[in-house]
Amino acid sequence: MERIGFVGLGTMGAAMAANLRTAGFEVTVWNRTPGRAGALIAAGATEAPTPAAVGRAADVVVSCVSDTPDVEAVLFGPDGVAAGLSSGALVIDCSTISPSATAAFAARLRERGIGFVDAPVSGGSEGARLATLTVFVGGEDADVERARPVLEAVGKTITHFGPAGAGQAVKAVNQVVISGVYLAVAEGMVLAMKAGLDAEAVAAALGGGVAGSWILANRSGKMIRNDYPLGFRTSLHLKDLGIALDMARGLGVSLPVSALAAQLEAGLVARGYGDEDMSNLARAIRSLSALEG
Repeated sequence: MERIGFVGLGTMGAAMAANLRTAGFEVTVWNRTPGRAGALIAAGATEAPTPAAVGRAADVVVSCVSDTPDVEAVLFGPDGVAAGLSSGALVIDCSTISPSATAAFAARLRERGIGFVDAPVSGGSEGARLATLTVFVGGEDADVERARPVLEAVGKTITHFGPAGAGQAVKAVNQVVISGVYLAVAEGMVLAMKAGLDAEAVAAALGGGVAGSWILANRSGKMIRNDYPLGFRTSLHLKDLGIALDMARGLGVSLPVSALAAQLEAGLVARGYGDEDMSNLARAIRSLSALEG
């Protein structure tokens, strides 16, 4: 069984690293902000002082950080992962970042004899905790097959779409689709409440028809209560929509719903709500509809 390094212990990464330990992998971890590795160390993981030290201790390194510059920094910066990896190693990036930058990172690592797989995930904190994530994969066939046992320890549905960057392109499509569904559910719940209806009963009834969705089932309650404990940060989804909108501009594709969602999310972030779950799109619709409480 290969030795695994894991860089980035946020809401998603910490749960994914824990599932790798549960699956029996030897895991070495690093996080930019100290103090996040306690539970993993208790579960048998080892903490390294730098990303390079993670690379030296691992055959395969998984990264799960916030944005494109963060991935570049942890891979290629001073004491970055690449400085510690040997030729023949593999990097699996589960962050959500630019598809074109991903292809460039893969090429840089290939020059060092290191494989690269982009494997952004969907399923939120629940999926990360339960190891039921959906994984969108890009990379060379041999690298993807080598990565598969690692990905199977954290995800349930794993699909290879093409060369490096393809997984990130599919994740951009995913973020476009969910932005529309979140926004539609928010509008529907606010409409139900303003009409004096029992919004929870409405959500339950809609779930039995064509309006049913994971988001309706799992996030409408937050919207009705106007309470948005963290599942997936609004600020991170706004970043993801920026990637998707940039991709769409380059391809000449119009994304009006995603552009509206991004505008509403930017307003929420500016008002200090960026760390709430992105179901707080309902907070914006409530405000626009003069629905308080």
